[in-house]
Formats: sequence, structure tokens, C-alpha cells
Amino acid sequence: MADLKSPILIHLKGWLFLAILLVSGGIMLVQFPGWRVAALLGLVAWSAARFYYYLFYVIEHYVDPDFRFAGICAAVKYLLTPKSRRLPPTPPPDNH
Repeated sequence: MADLKSPILIHLKGWLFLAILLVSGGIMLVQFPGWRVAALLGLVAWSAARFYYYLFYVIEHYVDPDFRFAGICAAVKYLLTPKSRRLPPTPPPDNH
């Protein structure tokens, strides 16, 4: 699958993720009203965002700048592979 390059589609994808977050969180709060559920939902959303930031920004910029991850599965595989067994990064294609 090719990378998404259209700025309009990238923004649409981001806003759709926000819609999923708000609708699913709203449904949970309607089914299980209470401040504890609201606080836990907030913590889940916040920690998921921070973990995503860790996987795709912190590791690439501060831990191992040679690696770029294609997705969460690739990042987890990288983290679970011992450093001595990691393959060197694939150079980017020459488009000239």
C-alpha cells in the first residue's frame, strides 16, 4: 500500500480518528456514566497518544535515528528484537 500523500486526505484521516475517539468515548459515558469512567477514558486516550509519540518520534529522533517505522507492528517488532540482531536500515530509493 502506498503512503498517503494528499494533505486533504491526511487531514481527513486525522479528523476521522478524532470522530471515532469522541463517538466511542461518548457511547461509553452514556452506557457507564460517572466521573471515574470519564477519568479512565481520558487516561486511556492520553496514554495512547503518548505511546504513539514515543514509538514514532522519540525512538526515531533520540534513540535510533537510522530506523523509520511503517506502523505500530514494525515499531513493536523493533523494540522486541535484540539490538545485536537488528538489520541495518534500507536506504531510501533513488528517484533521480
